[in-house]
Amino acid sequence: MSISPFFHELRSAYQAELDDLASDSEGKDVLRQRLAAKRKEVDFLLQMVELCPEMVAVVFHQGFRFPQPVLMDQLLSLEPDDFPEWDSLENVIQLTPWAQDLAKVFLKEPSGGRFLIVAAGLEYLHGKADPAQAAQAAADDDHEEDGEDRDADGTFEHDDNEDARTREEAGADWMVEQGFDRKD
Repeated sequence: MSISPFFHELRSAYQAELDDLASDSEGKDVLRQRLAAKRKEVDFLLQMVELCPEMVAVVFHQGFRFPQPVLMDQLLSLEPDDFPEWDSLENVIQLTPWAQDLAKVFLKEPSGGRFLIVAAGLEYLHGKADPAQAAQAAADDDHEEDGEDRDADGTFEHDDNEDARTREEAGADWMVEQGFDRKD
């Protein structure tokens, strides 16, 4: 998965915002309560959408479903100026019932669709392992392996590369269907 600099930069800030909301000074889990309180501050949050989208996006935490992860991977490679229209993503990004009501408020704003794409992208990334950390963990695992996952010639299997290419091609096909030029 290739992540645009835009999403790469916001990813850690989004995670930090969720971490800040997760527990109180005594270490108790208060994420649910803090998110509920934050969702009641929509008027204030609307003012922050452009400046700090990662701080506002947390109100949609666990409010998205991603039935086509291949297309989400493709979407995450885009910069905001290249985002498709929000309405064209209904098969890629689905909102839970409570999040649909909240989204209607944001969609009344001129940049609401773009913000929802950012929020969905950040939530999708939150559900995936950080590629840098995953690569390091895989490298650590490779050094600890006793050879069970190696082919007869001693090299590791590369089926994941083929899967990644297939996902990337499917995502590129979808983007072309949305009216974007194919990246080659």
